[in-house]
Amino acid sequence: MAPVQSTFRALADPTRRDILVLLRHRDLTIAEVAENFDMTRAAVKKHLTVLSDGGLISVRASGRERINTLNPKGIEPIVDWLKFFDIFWDDRLSTLKTIIEKDKK
Repeated sequence: MAPVQSTFRALADPTRRDILVLLRHRDLTIAEVAENFDMTRAAVKKHLTVLSDGGLISVRASGRERINTLNPKGIEPIVDWLKFFDIFWDDRLSTLKTIIEKDKK
């Protein structure tokens, strides 16, 4: 899956967005993340896997535990994708402004 698609998929779920907010404060184990939600650890692990696949978190082993860390650069594919449309609309609106100003004269 292309980076932008997997990142959008990761951000599509409100629970995953909530997990990102939790990880913004500090690194957490699966158990620590699960304490904040009314779901099983297995369900939380699935959400963490999607976030990892989307590049929004990284996971490292520490003994028997897996530590989840926010990856702020993971949002860059989305930002780059949105920049394209920002430039597109700036160009279109600039052209429209020119046409309107020309018609006024």
